[in-house]
Amino acid sequence: MASNEVADHDKLTGKRVAVVGAGVSGLAAAYKLKSKGLNVTVFEADGRVGGKLRSVMHNGLIWDEGANTMTEAEPEVGSLLDDLGLREKQQFPISQKKRYIVRNGLPVMLPTNPIALITSSVLSTQSKFQILLEPFLWKKNDSSSKVADATVAESVSGFFQRHFGQEVVDYLIDPFVGGTSAADPESLSMKHSFPDLWSIEKSFGSIIVGAIRTKIAAKGSKSGERKSSPGTKKGSRGSFSFKGGMQILPDMLCKDLSRDELNLDSKVLSLSYNAGPRQENWSLSCVSHNETQKQNLHYDAVVMTAPLCNVKEMNVMKGGQPFKLNFLPEISYMPLSVIITTFTKEKVKRPLEGFGVLIPTKEQKHGFKTLGTLFSSMMFPDRCPSDLHLYTTFIGGSRNQELAKASTDELKQVVTSDLQRLLGVEGEPVFVNHIYWSKAFPLYDRSYDSVMEAIDKMEKDLPGFFYAGNHRGGLSVGKSIASGCKAADLVISYLESYSNDNKPEDNL
Repeated sequence: MASNEVADHDKLTGKRVAVVGAGVSGLAAAYKLKSKGLNVTVFEADGRVGGKLRSVMHNGLIWDEGANTMTEAEPEVGSLLDDLGLREKQQFPISQKKRYIVRNGLPVMLPTNPIALITSSVLSTQSKFQILLEPFLWKKNDSSSKVADATVAESVSGFFQRHFGQEVVDYLIDPFVGGTSAADPESLSMKHSFPDLWSIEKSFGSIIVGAIRTKIAAKGSKSGERKSSPGTKKGSRGSFSFKGGMQILPDMLCKDLSRDELNLDSKVLSLSYNAGPRQENWSLSCVSHNETQKQNLHYDAVVMTAPLCNVKEMNVMKGGQPFKLNFLPEISYMPLSVIITTFTKEKVKRPLEGFGVLIPTKEQKHGFKTLGTLFSSMMFPDRCPSDLHLYTTFIGGSRNQELAKASTDELKQVVTSDLQRLLGVEGEPVFVNHIYWSKAFPLYDRSYDSVMEAIDKMEKDLPGFFYAGNHRGGLSVGKSIASGCKAADLVISYLESYSNDNKPEDNL
C-alpha cells in the first residue's frame, strides 16, 4: 500500500458515520463506508431493510411488491454485484426484449430495431418518417434556435414532441414514464427525468445522432478498459432480478452489519451539529415503536437517505440553535397499488410471451384502468407452479390517484377486467395480493430545481451532512445505488480533509 493511502486510511480509523435509512441507497452507502474501515451505524424506521425492494414467498409463489428488475447501467452496480458475489444469483428474464404497448385496445409488440419500427403498427407512417428524419432536421449547426432554453423548465412531453411528434409522446413516452415513475410526461421535468438526453440535445442537436455517438464513445472507452484489465467481466444483458427476488440485494448489502450497526424500528427524531475541536460533532436521537429512546449518539458525519418529507419532520440543530428546514419545498409523491394475481393456464386464452405490457393514457377510452402488467411467470418460470400464470399489475400514479387507494376487492375487478381485454383471461384469479404505496415515487416535476437547490443548501450549511436517495439523480434501483455510493465517497473525502486540529470552517 502506498504511503499516502496508509495516511488516508489512518485518518478514517475510528471515525463514526450515521446512515439514516436502510433502503438500497443507505445500505449501499453503509457497505462502501464499512469496506473503507469506518464505523457505520444504520437507522431504519421500518422493521425491515430494503425500502421499496420487497420480495415475498408464499405457497410456491415468489413476487416483488416494489421494483421487479434493475439494470447495470451505473458502474457502481457492477462493482457491488462483484463485491457481494451476486453474479451467480442474477436472474435474467426470458424473452425480455418482447415488450408490448396497447394500441387500439390490443397489445402490440414494441419494435427493437429500425427495420422492426418500419413494419410495426405501434406508430403511424407519418410518425415513422418523423423519427427517421430527426437526425437531418436536428443537425447541430441548424438546430440552435430549436433547442430549448436551458433556463426554461421544459416538460418531458414538450421535449419529445419537438423531436418526434405528439404520437410518439402518446404511445411511447407516456406509457414508459407511467411504468417507470407512475407519472405523466406533461408534469415531468425533462432536465431531471432524462438528464442524459437533455444534455445530448445541447451537444448534438439530434437525439438519435447524439445517442449513437455517445454509445460508440462508451464502447470505445470500455474496450480500452478491457484491454488494460483482461479480467473485467462483460456488462449486464439488460434488465435482471435475482433468484428469490430483488430482496436478495438489500439482504446481501447488510449481511456484515452487526445488530449494533443495524438499528431497525429506529425512527430518527433529531440531529444536532456543533462545531468544535473535538471529534464526533454530530449527535442523534431516535425512538423505537415501544417508545424506547436513544439519545446523544455521536458521529463524525451523517448520510441521510430518508424521503425529504420525513426529513422535514426531524428536529435539526446547529450550534445550539434550531436549523429550520422551511426552505425544503413541498414534494408531490405518486401513489401506487401493486396487485399480484395468478390464473390457471387454461383460463388464459391469449397468453403473451415476454416482459410485460404498458397501457398509454389514451387507451383509457377502450376501458383500461391500469398502468400496465408484468408477465412475472413468463419472465421467471420458477416463481410459480407450472400450472399457473403469475402477473404483477400496477394501478394509480398521476393518471388515477384515487383508484390507487381503492380496496383490494375493487382493484381485483379492475385488474381482472384489463387482463381479460389483454390476454383473454376467464373467471376470477386463483390468488390475489395487494400492496399500496402511498408515496411510491417523488415527482420530478418542472419545479424540481428548487428541490435540488434545497438539498445543496442542506449539505452546504451542515458540515458532514450528505443526502442520497431517489430524490436526487434518478428513481431507478441503479440510480439509487449510485447515489448512495457517491454520498459515501463524499463522506470519505470530508473525513480525510480534516484532522482534530483542522476542522472545516462552519458555514453560518
